[in-house]
Amino acid sequence: MRKLLFLLIVIFSSLNVYSQELQCNIQVVSQQIQGTNKQVFRTMQTAIYEFVNTRSWTNHIYDQDEKIVCNILINLTSQISSDEFKGTMQIQARRPVFNSSYNTVLLNFKDDDIHFKYAEYQSLEYNESNTPTSLTALLAYYANIIVGLDYDSFALKGGSSYFTKAEAIVNKMQNSKYQGWKSYESKSNRYWLVENILNNSYSPIRECIYRYHRLGLDRMSDKLTDGRSEIAESLRLLQKAHRAKPGSFFLQIFFDAKADEIVNIFSESFNEEKKRVYTILNDVDPANLTKYEKILE
Repeated sequence: MRKLLFLLIVIFSSLNVYSQELQCNIQVVSQQIQGTNKQVFRTMQTAIYEFVNTRSWTNHIYDQDEKIVCNILINLTSQISSDEFKGTMQIQARRPVFNSSYNTVLLNFKDDDIHFKYAEYQSLEYNESNTPTSLTALLAYYANIIVGLDYDSFALKGGSSYFTKAEAIVNKMQNSKYQGWKSYESKSNRYWLVENILNNSYSPIRECIYRYHRLGLDRMSDKLTDGRSEIAESLRLLQKAHRAKPGSFFLQIFFDAKADEIVNIFSESFNEEKKRVYTILNDVDPANLTKYEKILE
């Protein structure tokens, strides 16, 4: 009986080890905060690392080489009190492209409204049923956004349940004193990011993410022209969303991650496809037009 119990413990422990989805590098930078106890920033970085990387964000089992590689850089710019901080957070997530050594960027976003409490050696606890703390809300929100985008890149709207979880966090933080969670504070904050993602008016952007990655990039290793053509067609979906409802924050997020990659993909294309792609990009992302002009060179 004891042997059986021990075996069960080992099995479930192994499942827990291989179920974590994120392989996230965490860095907390505090150079702008002078004359304070630096140890708190070291324990903060450790606590955040353990929270993000050891928690299971889905019900699926991930092998080590399947984990979602991501980076979170927290740059603290001011200390309001002994346990209250403000700053920025840079979030980047990547996913491997099938049958290649290339990793494509899914998210590259800087959140300029980070404000949270953390006491030295504080353990970070999170339960989806309860209202999170200011720090765990931030971390859980972006963890679900990262997982959701990864799932969307493999299956059409595959990340919906994780975006819904991120939306639930936003709703729970509506009475919070901390910024970034409310619609009236900004048009480019955490509220509007998940609102756009789940807004049916912008669903072509999510369809683009699926076609761009699964039907485009993942095919380019053995069918270069077909994969690139699929990516070109997927960009038409962004044009559709833009024309139906201009000014999407979600569209901006897409191009923050993909602008340079799109240039690299189509710089080696044939002239007709280059011109077609450039016309679409000129319409939907004029802010990066200088970059896209390189496609035509």
